[in-house]
Amino acid sequence: MKVPFIDLQRAHAPLKEELLEAMSRTIDHGGYCLGPDVEAFEKAFADAQGVAGCVGVGSGTEALHLIALALGIGPGDEVIVPAFTFIASAWFAQYVGARIVFADIDPQTFTLDPNCIESLITEKTKAIVVTHLFGQAADMDPILSVAQSRGVKVVEDAAQAHLAQYKGRAVGDMGEAGAFSFYPTKNLGGLGEGGVIASRSTELLEHAKVLRAHGSKERYLNHFVGYNNRMEGLQAASLNVKLPYLRGKTARRQKIARCYLGGIRQTDIQLPMPARYGESVYHMFTIRHPERDRLRAYLTEQGIGSDIVYPYPLHLQPCFEYLGYGLGDFPVSEELARNCLSLPIVPELTDEEVDYVIKALNAFA
Repeated sequence: MKVPFIDLQRAHAPLKEELLEAMSRTIDHGGYCLGPDVEAFEKAFADAQGVAGCVGVGSGTEALHLIALALGIGPGDEVIVPAFTFIASAWFAQYVGARIVFADIDPQTFTLDPNCIESLITEKTKAIVVTHLFGQAADMDPILSVAQSRGVKVVEDAAQAHLAQYKGRAVGDMGEAGAFSFYPTKNLGGLGEGGVIASRSTELLEHAKVLRAHGSKERYLNHFVGYNNRMEGLQAASLNVKLPYLRGKTARRQKIARCYLGGIRQTDIQLPMPARYGESVYHMFTIRHPERDRLRAYLTEQGIGSDIVYPYPLHLQPCFEYLGYGLGDFPVSEELARNCLSLPIVPELTDEEVDYVIKALNAFA
């Protein structure tokens, strides 16, 4: 049996006619950059996610960049970032000239460890980037408490956490702003790039709208140095088709995860532990094994797809060598990078495929 890690063709085949009809409507009305499809998606996603408001942009990375600009972060400022995450979390600081200060992660949730933050805050610290990694919300209350007491902004990288909640609160709506991605492989993915900025601050959202359109409030009059970060109408059209299915697909991911958690018995496999404060939406189901590479080779032999997300912690990336970090500085992040392996968990997997993955893992010697 072949079990894919990701199969976008399988995901999109049932929606093909709906997607083509939606894109045909966009072609007819001509709203290719922003326009009615984007406006409709901004509202629909805000409602579905439970955030106050959204601004559509070209990607999750662009969302993080524009949030940093809207918050006035720049050279001379410091931003705390988890050492284990996708690199765009760090671009938040890098793109605006702020200094990145890395922090280690919690070994159970793989998200920013609240106990590592306070000692890193200085008079230069302006923001903390919290990544809700692999679909698991970070432990926000202690992070927000420390940030508030020290006058530091909290920004949520929620690119992998559509519909995730923390103690009943929507991710992306607890800090100053949140960034979401709709890259095709995300839980809610478009047919290309896309992202939104979420915030309870009307002022921040309005500023982001200007920044995404070349810094212009009116045509050919530019009030700020701006960027071309507009969401495209065709992407919004595809997302408007897929959004109504997101809750059901999320439930399917969670069901597959429960099967894995209840069925995998191989003693050397460390399973991801669900957090007490909110169930993951399982963008990834990431296990740990001391012989990760041998396990992955075995799964490949069995026809089972997998991925290593992420094999290098950020403080050891060559582009951040200038910051002066080294091996051993963030042991939890480094251990996870050495041992992590992500299993198939896309909602299109059949029960038979899930059972096959479990049996293969349990048979690994």
